[in-house]
Amino acid sequence: MNPTVNRSVNRGRLPPLLLCTLTVTLSVAWALVWAASPVEIPRASAGRMQQRIEGLSEFGANADGGVDRIAYSDADIAGREYVMELMHEAGLEVRVDAAANIIGRRQGSDNSLPVILFGSHTDSVPGGGNYDGDVGVIAAIEVAQLLHDNNIATRHPLEVVVFTDEEGGLTGSRAMIGHLSDDALGVVSHSGLTIGEGIEKLGGDLGRLDTARRDPGELLVFIEVHIEQGAILDEEDTDIGVVEGIVGINWWDVVIEGFANHAGTTPMDKRRDAMLSAAELILAVNRIVTSIPGRQVGTVGRIRAEPGAPNVIPGRVVMSLELRDLESEKIEKLFYMIEREAQAIAQRRNTPIRFLPLDVASEPAPTDTDMRAIIAESARELGLSYQYMPSGAGHDAQDLARITKAGMIFVPSRGGISHSPNEYTSPGDMANGADVLLRTILKIDGGALTQNP
Repeated sequence: MNPTVNRSVNRGRLPPLLLCTLTVTLSVAWALVWAASPVEIPRASAGRMQQRIEGLSEFGANADGGVDRIAYSDADIAGREYVMELMHEAGLEVRVDAAANIIGRRQGSDNSLPVILFGSHTDSVPGGGNYDGDVGVIAAIEVAQLLHDNNIATRHPLEVVVFTDEEGGLTGSRAMIGHLSDDALGVVSHSGLTIGEGIEKLGGDLGRLDTARRDPGELLVFIEVHIEQGAILDEEDTDIGVVEGIVGINWWDVVIEGFANHAGTTPMDKRRDAMLSAAELILAVNRIVTSIPGRQVGTVGRIRAEPGAPNVIPGRVVMSLELRDLESEKIEKLFYMIEREAQAIAQRRNTPIRFLPLDVASEPAPTDTDMRAIIAESARELGLSYQYMPSGAGHDAQDLARITKAGMIFVPSRGGISHSPNEYTSPGDMANGADVLLRTILKIDGGALTQNP
């Protein structure tokens, strides 16, 4: 190459090594600026967050003061439309992906950088409360609103996500990591629709479901604010929970086959009563799960007897079984013990028992250690008390943890009540969660993860 041309091409450019060094230095400097001047970081509006929580609670409101905003219902659709309006108000570019996840994007000054993703869900369980999932979504939108209103630019693009059908098995987040199977799409949800039908109803596209999957290189981190759903923070008067890990959850349908017969004419010693076997098995689940030290839990939360008449011996029972723990090995051990007990009951009462695993299981997921440190530092700088703790409930963060660094911020649940109309988190606690989230995002955007590889 002509040396003169070569000098012309490179004139005004920095050597690659110097450019790399300068980039890292600027990233570190950006983080230090935010850390050194906390008064410049805006604070969340507790009143605005409470107003928006109350607005969202109108969709699917029930007579008990809670919500029946189950995924894929008309109330779910209306709640999603409300949330998208809030996203637009916060200056976000809103779209719905093929899995019906709602994504609001805020461009960064360098959109070639990976995305900082944060958010939660707005669907509820039947007879649920107004804070589970909702607080995380409202906190994420509050952060976007603060950045928008104060003209604060970030280097990384930011995305607020509202996941589809979290309560029915982390549907939206599983699609985002490419783990939503055809079997899962056929599972019937609380709405009466299959998950696949529900996704289509919400504006998703099963034919393009693969486009909802995010490549690990696209995401820098995922952060989720959530109510604790337990009583630890409330009882210990602690402001913030720094989540260490999220339990794994395994679900089964348990089918017990008996023989339906007349309740008045069939002697007690001649019966093949599926309900009686179910009752024994439910007691056995409780006994087995509590027989081993640890924080594991087991629940039978749904049961259906057939034919379901008062004067007919139940000939068939279908019930649920759910096991949760931070260790997959312990879940497997408990299931083996329960299955062995079930076969003994089946043989003794002549009622065959089958366990049908549902493809909505979630693996245990530890949060990223660097993320924990950044969240704790953010809480400390805000003068908030905090403690490290596990999550006994499942969350979308456990799926995202499989493809990116994930962190979770807990805020208190009064009385530890959740999945109930009595669920409550104060406006101040919600604002604390949003403040920690904003500061965490700014630290990460400024290179805090680079400093803690």
